[in-house]
Amino acid sequence: MDSPLQPIKPNLNREPKRSQGQSSTPPQKDAYARLLSQHRSSKFSSYLEQYAKDLSLQREGNGPSTLLKAQSDRLNIPQRKRDQVPNDLSDSSDFSPSSVRSKGEESSLSLYMEKLSSRSAQQDSERKQSVSDRQRQGQRRDTTTSHDGDIESGEELSCLTPSDSSKHQKQQKKIHDSAGCPQSPVKVGASGHEQERMMKSKKKNLPKHQEEEKSAEGTGVQCSRPKSPHGLTTNSHTDKRKTRGARKSTKQVFESYMTFEEVSHGLKRGELIQGQLRINPKKYHEAFIPSPDDTRDIFLDGIVARNRAMNGDIVVVKVLPQEQWKVVRSDTDCEGASESEAQKEHMVQKKLEKKREHTPRADVIVEDQCNDLDEVITKLRNPTLTDAETEGHLEDQSTVRSNGEILQKTAKVVYIVEKKHSRAATGFLKFLPDKPFAMFSPVDHRVPRINVPLSDCPEDFTTRPGDYANTLFICRITDWAATSNFAEGQLSKTLGQAGEIEPETEGILTEYDVDFSEFPDEVLDCLPKNLPWTIPPEEMSKRRDLRNECIFTIDPATARDLDDALSCKQLPDGNFEVGVHIADVSYFVEEDNTLDTIASRRATSVYLVQKVIPMLPRLLCEDLCSLSPLKNRLTFSVIWKITPEGKILDEWFGRSVIRSCVKLSYDHAQSMIEAPDKMFTAEELPPVDPVHPIDEIHQAVLNLHSIAKNLRAQRFSGGALRLDQMKLSFTLDKETMMPQGCYIYQYRDSNKLVEEFMLLANIATAHHIYRKFPELALLRCHPPPKAKMLDELQELCDQLGINVDLSSAGALHKSLITTLGDDEYSGARKEVLTHMCSRPMQMALYFCTGAVKDERLFKHYALNVPFYTHFTSPIRRYADIIVHRLLASSLKCGPHLRLSSDEVQKQASHCNDKKTVSKRVQELSSELFFGVFVKECGPLDSEAMVMGVLDQSFDVLVLRYGVQKRIYCKSVMALDSFHHRKVGKKSELTLVWTPEDTESAPVEQVISVFTLVEVQLKADNAPMKYSAMLKRPGDNC
Repeated sequence: MDSPLQPIKPNLNREPKRSQGQSSTPPQKDAYARLLSQHRSSKFSSYLEQYAKDLSLQREGNGPSTLLKAQSDRLNIPQRKRDQVPNDLSDSSDFSPSSVRSKGEESSLSLYMEKLSSRSAQQDSERKQSVSDRQRQGQRRDTTTSHDGDIESGEELSCLTPSDSSKHQKQQKKIHDSAGCPQSPVKVGASGHEQERMMKSKKKNLPKHQEEEKSAEGTGVQCSRPKSPHGLTTNSHTDKRKTRGARKSTKQVFESYMTFEEVSHGLKRGELIQGQLRINPKKYHEAFIPSPDDTRDIFLDGIVARNRAMNGDIVVVKVLPQEQWKVVRSDTDCEGASESEAQKEHMVQKKLEKKREHTPRADVIVEDQCNDLDEVITKLRNPTLTDAETEGHLEDQSTVRSNGEILQKTAKVVYIVEKKHSRAATGFLKFLPDKPFAMFSPVDHRVPRINVPLSDCPEDFTTRPGDYANTLFICRITDWAATSNFAEGQLSKTLGQAGEIEPETEGILTEYDVDFSEFPDEVLDCLPKNLPWTIPPEEMSKRRDLRNECIFTIDPATARDLDDALSCKQLPDGNFEVGVHIADVSYFVEEDNTLDTIASRRATSVYLVQKVIPMLPRLLCEDLCSLSPLKNRLTFSVIWKITPEGKILDEWFGRSVIRSCVKLSYDHAQSMIEAPDKMFTAEELPPVDPVHPIDEIHQAVLNLHSIAKNLRAQRFSGGALRLDQMKLSFTLDKETMMPQGCYIYQYRDSNKLVEEFMLLANIATAHHIYRKFPELALLRCHPPPKAKMLDELQELCDQLGINVDLSSAGALHKSLITTLGDDEYSGARKEVLTHMCSRPMQMALYFCTGAVKDERLFKHYALNVPFYTHFTSPIRRYADIIVHRLLASSLKCGPHLRLSSDEVQKQASHCNDKKTVSKRVQELSSELFFGVFVKECGPLDSEAMVMGVLDQSFDVLVLRYGVQKRIYCKSVMALDSFHHRKVGKKSELTLVWTPEDTESAPVEQVISVFTLVEVQLKADNAPMKYSAMLKRPGDNC
């Protein structure tokens, strides 16, 4: 799209239009006046004025030699060269009008235009022939891709001014001479990768307002063709747009994929690398895959290098020659390379925005702090994400040049193994006049723009496109040809107005391929028909009857899918019988039936702020399997005989029947822990089974708390790690479901109590099923953090004066507890340090033991245990159902698992993907509601602590709300200047504030990690978006 701020330049390749009856050569004076009135370009006007002067000289009797001398003076042609200036335009590289020999009427403007057009046509013909010759020789034409997918040729990317023309010609000659090619108007580089890097360099040299205007129109750099010495373009933007369509149909934009056989052989020979593609959400043209040797990630530069692969896809890449590798600076790139580019993209996004006006369960918490915060996949739309987190930042010492430069391997995609991305996107429709399709513009810039048939669009879209400017649609990609810059797709749904919670939520779910549809009848047919359902007598006879035991649940107050319960009975010898009882979901979900198939696909329940997307039908989740109070329920139980100090003396696994006596919330249990001597009344608690007095329940909670504290102490003394991070919770209006308030979720002793026994049950089950099924067991490992990243973190902490021991999980945990002080901001410093420590961490993963031969790889780093699995949440995790089946088979109380080792591994991998998606969707839901809260209740003031410093911005943790935001220095009001300084890994900014009055001196503010600042959260113009504004030092919150 042409920018409205840029004048349309004249196209001198065409003859002037003539009306019937006009002579082929109109009078010069009329032509001059007509052109001057039609074209308001200052350059064109200057040219016409100069032309008039030349014409005047000629009329005064000066011959062609005089005109040539005048023209030579303007072009600064040396005297010794002037004799070589040709008189015939066909032999000249100078397109000046005074060099045109007149016939008939001397120097006629129309004759000049005709000759210029003829010359341009001849050059176009020669250029096309030259390109064809090079293509036949196997050389690729150099291209680069703009933001909206357009391919620009090397010639089109020239951005020369008239004074640069001769320099440009010399540079062109050098380039082509060095490549062994004849001089040509087309610039040929080594690859599309190199050309894109040149383009980014040119983009940086543009004036800021021009760069932002061009980017805001959805394209990269829109530069004109090479200009003549007078500043005239040889083609117009209009013609360029018209020719793009023709080029798309004939030119191969992307390389063809390798065949499966070629890929297989390449992987075996080590010539190709397989990995998961991660696209930088802040800079969509950057992508990465992990390096097999755990060094710096491999870099994919540009859309062409990605070859139609999308974020999350499993791809095979070919590493490019070393001369095409990316040069990075170890002192800056590892902490946020090219941050100034991120600043530009932030500003462009701001312009675009102006233009387009349930609490987690206890055993989830430990997984949240164990999981790698895979910052590219799980922070797709988080504006606080730092560049360092999306970029591989490990230094591969084998790629350090002698001059100290560090090289990062670059590659291109040659094959897509698995399309993990849903190929669905949320976005907006743009009307394209005179086109049989509309342009779908995704909200996520990593998704390509999509051509959508007009037949898919609303009926009145072509006549009233403005009515849909703020309407969200869902589009699915159906094809992306190698010859097209744009994907093809179909609209699947109209969501509603952008900025409303339900349309935005549905868009998030669709983009991440979360199945939120109603369960089909075939699934419901697998459930019991006779309701209310009762346990069959024959099933009762096969199970241990625990209905008379004091068993209760502890869950969030709003929870309805209660899948775990606890019991604790003191024995005569002073020890305790402690039981963990888990809903027996595998009894209802038979292997290989329709219900099982759907559950295996969904793999997990997804918890949003306002609702849950269940893995299983609600009849199971909230009724038949839920351990509701005063109801007989089927369970799997693990019962230990345990000492008060937490030493396990005996262990029992088996299927059972329980009857919960009360549903306690975490608040109820916390009150009992905090008031051990209090006599609770029935009014203070939910309904209680009269068989079990309140005092008995209270004492059981206290005993469990005491044992849990000892178990916890043993775990951490044994080397376990916990990385606590702030979690934001909301209070919602019961009718509108809009946020009324928000708060930081408090993790208390009641949460720790439940977590400790869930961990104990999971560890015990992992040992049991691995002993019984060493080739089939589904376990969960947590790989250790990346060593080089830990070394970098250790160096940074040393320079910050923080005494942190990163040698092991246990050592790190102790450091987090003991080294950050005990003042009112120690918790904030711990949160910041926890965030820094989470970066090197890897993801915890499900796996099948038969697929991993080295038992040392089974270890769970954060828990510091050799075997771990998930057993305690089968209502919301499919992995737990497989574990239940294995457990039942090992106890001879269930059929043998019909899955092979490979099939278990495949399901484990799918569960990993869905867990990552679930976590990310939960984060986006929270961001969505907080954005609404800021809009409705803001602006919000808070203290914030600096988490990271870049060269033009810094990240902060907003302490009152637990959110992370980036503050750009150039966006700070009343800031006079800022200066960046970096020593080693330590980075700091000095901000100079403009004095509030003429008598005051400028105020300096130093920003470094752990600096306290005051910020204000304020809603942006774009729906659901908000920014953190830095306040002047001394201003009160």
